[in-house]
Amino acid sequence: MERFFKFAERGTNLRTEIMAGITTFMTMAYIVFVNPAILSGAGVPFAGAATATALGAALMCILMGVCTNRPLAMAAGMGFNAALAFTVIGFQQANIP
Repeated sequence: MERFFKFAERGTNLRTEIMAGITTFMTMAYIVFVNPAILSGAGVPFAGAATATALGAALMCILMGVCTNRPLAMAAGMGFNAALAFTVIGFQQANIP
């Protein structure tokens, strides 16, 4: 594992990386609840949005780690989701007779 992740070359160790991973997870975990809540306000089913958010974040984090060998986390952006839900979809629903 040391050779694959190049801990010594990057000046880190397994314990530091595990703690960093837990910290990153804790700071990003809210997205699985907040993103579906925003999108459900626009009519998207909560369960489907939660599943898509969790799967999308997991897949992108794994791909980022495998492809770049860097500890970068990826998840849905809250600004874009809020703009889509409240501006684009909200505007369209308001104009339906």
